[in-house]
Amino acid sequence: MLAFCVLAPLGDSMAKLLGGAVSLSMLVFVRFAVQAIILVPLVWHSGAGFALPKGTLHWTLLRTALHIAGIGLMFSALRFLPLADALAIAFVMPFIMLVLGHFVMGEVVGKHRMIACIIGFIGTLLVIQPNFAEVGPPALLPLGVALVFALFMMVTRKIAQQIDAVKLQAISGLQACALLLPVIVFTTPEITALNSGTIAMLLVLGVIGTLAHLFMTWSLRFAPASTLAPMQYLEIPFGTAIGWAVFADLPNGLATIGIFITMAAGLYVIIREGRLSVQAAKTPPAA
Repeated sequence: MLAFCVLAPLGDSMAKLLGGAVSLSMLVFVRFAVQAIILVPLVWHSGAGFALPKGTLHWTLLRTALHIAGIGLMFSALRFLPLADALAIAFVMPFIMLVLGHFVMGEVVGKHRMIACIIGFIGTLLVIQPNFAEVGPPALLPLGVALVFALFMMVTRKIAQQIDAVKLQAISGLQACALLLPVIVFTTPEITALNSGTIAMLLVLGVIGTLAHLFMTWSLRFAPASTLAPMQYLEIPFGTAIGWAVFADLPNGLATIGIFITMAAGLYVIIREGRLSVQAAKTPPAA
């Protein structure tokens, strides 16, 4: 999980570097194409095959479409915002998932976690405000990232027990390539004009993105999600360090306060959910 927290913002920084030279559709396509190139042989070699359980094809397609939208929105946001600010705003996702779980899926959410959600949203607004003043509506793009990835996680949770994680990522890569290839062919004129350095950076971006999600998947084999989830917030300090080293960007005072509030509220929600899960597991079922 620590490797994921380093690689994910590193990949985002490469997307930010490439944003001025490569179209958004090309960035997203290469990200998924490399994922497919790496993972399809692994699935093939394992003998698992690519057949999907009955009734899951439409869910995998929806998941892939959400993944494309989420990455596309994040790469778009990075063209306007500092890396740390974009990551911090996007980390409103756990609060959105909690609210969606309560109002859409009927999950029980206590007042403590709901108050933490409200505080987390306030922290996010403190990060958005100075960026909105500087760049306008593009400062809201990470909110779109958070909403899309909250839906992405809900769909993933629905089918994760039926499909192996690596197989699911391989199929997602293939589906994304099939969906994006027509866009690339008909709307991206620079395919043959890319220089070798840009092509190399695109390939590295794809490798980093694929490895990051593989490390996250593998971490879940060795530790419960309740243990690993708080570690994801390390993305923000790592993203801050990378943003400062590569772009000389640092959040201003108001955004920094907002980042700390968002992180504290998010960690509270995660830790409290973990405690409630442990209590539920220890409670004997009713006779």
